[in-house]
Amino acid sequence: MKFLLKLIVALFIVGVLGLIGGYLYLSKDLKLDIQKLVNYNPKITTKIYDRNGELISNIFGNVNREYAKFDEIPSRLVEAVVAIEDTTFFEHNGINPEAILRALIKDIRHMKLKEGASTLTQQLVKLTLLSREKRLKRKINEALLAMKVERTLSKEQIMERYLNEVFYGHGYYGVKTAAKGYFHKSLDELNLKEIAILAGIPQRPSAYDPTRHYDNSLSRANLVLRRMYILGWISKEEFEKYQALRPKIYNSTLKQNRAPYIANEVVRELEKIYPDLMTGGYKIYTTIDLETQRIAQEALKSAYQGILERGKAYEKKSGEKIDYSDLNGAMVVLESKSGDVLAMVGGVDYKKSAFNRAVQSRRQPGSSFKPFIYLSALNAGYSTQSKLTDISRTFSYKDRDEDKEWKPSNYEKNFKGLITLREALVHSRNLATINLVNELGLDYIHDEVTKMGFKDIPKDLSISLGTFSISPFKFAGFYTIFSNQGTRVEPKLVSKVVGLDGGVKQFETIAHPVTSPEQAFLMTTILEDVVKRGTGRRARVDGIALAGKTGTTNQYKDAWFCGYSPEITATVWFGRDSGKPMHKETGGKASAPAFAKFFEGYLKIHPETKREFDKPEGVREVELAKGVKEYFTDLSSPPSDAKESVDEMDDELLF
Repeated sequence: MKFLLKLIVALFIVGVLGLIGGYLYLSKDLKLDIQKLVNYNPKITTKIYDRNGELISNIFGNVNREYAKFDEIPSRLVEAVVAIEDTTFFEHNGINPEAILRALIKDIRHMKLKEGASTLTQQLVKLTLLSREKRLKRKINEALLAMKVERTLSKEQIMERYLNEVFYGHGYYGVKTAAKGYFHKSLDELNLKEIAILAGIPQRPSAYDPTRHYDNSLSRANLVLRRMYILGWISKEEFEKYQALRPKIYNSTLKQNRAPYIANEVVRELEKIYPDLMTGGYKIYTTIDLETQRIAQEALKSAYQGILERGKAYEKKSGEKIDYSDLNGAMVVLESKSGDVLAMVGGVDYKKSAFNRAVQSRRQPGSSFKPFIYLSALNAGYSTQSKLTDISRTFSYKDRDEDKEWKPSNYEKNFKGLITLREALVHSRNLATINLVNELGLDYIHDEVTKMGFKDIPKDLSISLGTFSISPFKFAGFYTIFSNQGTRVEPKLVSKVVGLDGGVKQFETIAHPVTSPEQAFLMTTILEDVVKRGTGRRARVDGIALAGKTGTTNQYKDAWFCGYSPEITATVWFGRDSGKPMHKETGGKASAPAFAKFFEGYLKIHPETKREFDKPEGVREVELAKGVKEYFTDLSSPPSDAKESVDEMDDELLF
């Protein structure tokens, strides 16, 4: 027995001498490069917040880590880690000879490298600078590097790096991440048992993951508590109290994504600016209001269910099968003055489809584009009472040297003859609009809408019916021309990005003056009538002035409602992802109800919102007939026959 003890001691001495020899021999080649630890720059999770500071989502690559400075780490947590992992941490110089001797005895007993005997510093070196293979050369390198780290960094710096680098199971890296993930608590809110659970996990993260092996994690935690009690770091009362405690554990998702369409679009928008977006620990503050986002989601889902129910009713009545498997929708809500995106819903169910139809889908707007044509007419000197020709015409054109004819019609399959500009837009008369474009000239209309910011607009009469493609997100921005008194603002999703160094990048509102407040107000009065008595009647909400326009494309492929209140702009789109027709679903029937339901919900949480549109000083209000008011400006003055035009209107058009 004595001989064996002497042999063990001799081997230990040889081992120490070998370590010293290894230091002298390997340091020249190894160069003891610890800069990765000195200039510690781990992958850190980026966080996306709404406008009120509410967390929307964590985004990260393959490592979910929140960083904790040493002064954020409770002293009890440091004590717990030291007690279970490295009792002499604050005394040794990177290695623990006594622990090495104990490990050596066990290794001899098992005839293989079984016991690690690594200090916390060695573990940190292994995690960040070396591989985990159990080979003698690696162990020597580990010890050499650990001693160099101890001479370069303070104990507090080493502990801070260790607690942020180590893996805590369940995809959590760093103790701050684990505390929030497992307990939904910040570090300073943890009780002693929760601290012990965290301290015990790193030895075997999978086996001690409390979401998978709760009893194992409690047993390990109680061992941590026992070590702290034996060392005199906690009292007997504390030991007994917390030994019996069984904390609540949360099996949280890593991303905690409350608005996935938003998070995905933020990443798409910013990753070109920030190549390290997923690992740089940024704080991204969006313009989104999560409560408004919830209301928009519910409104879109409700209208979607309405379409499905109408489809089922038709199937039952006709026996004809309607395939709505690819039916979907989108909704965008803006703050009109700033362009801040308050809500953006890219589909009715993200789990079924992550494709963001609000941004990525480009669809024809149909008649919801008509207000921009009519604004061009107002800016050309037309008034709301100017007479338009609502009659059928046949247009001849060439298509690849082939003579063809186009004979458009109104949705109602009739025509009114002469009709005022107001009534033509209120009732979305296709023929009146086409004749208006023809009268003003294609070049003029094309130039005007291009100046407004529209791109890829066809230079033919089909422009009258909105035959180009645009996303709901961009289209919402164009409607701010009316809602923001003549100035178009581009939709803005991100307000600022804060870096780890505290640097802040602000994202400002981008505005484009398009027309005067007076001319924009004239359009608002017309679009109010669309909601009050026109094609957008299903968008009405009691207690607030709303304006907007429906849009339905050929064969019911797209159904739009685009509108606004005195402060908020919203666009709604429904259609099939395949581009195939819906069954007689118009913008007024399918999309306007979603708009109305949104504003009903919005008014409940924002009763203070502005209820009436402001009339600019340059707008003249004229009573054309008893109870019938009209509005004019210096540019859009009353026609000489304005009184007669009102008298000729029938009750259907007026009311």
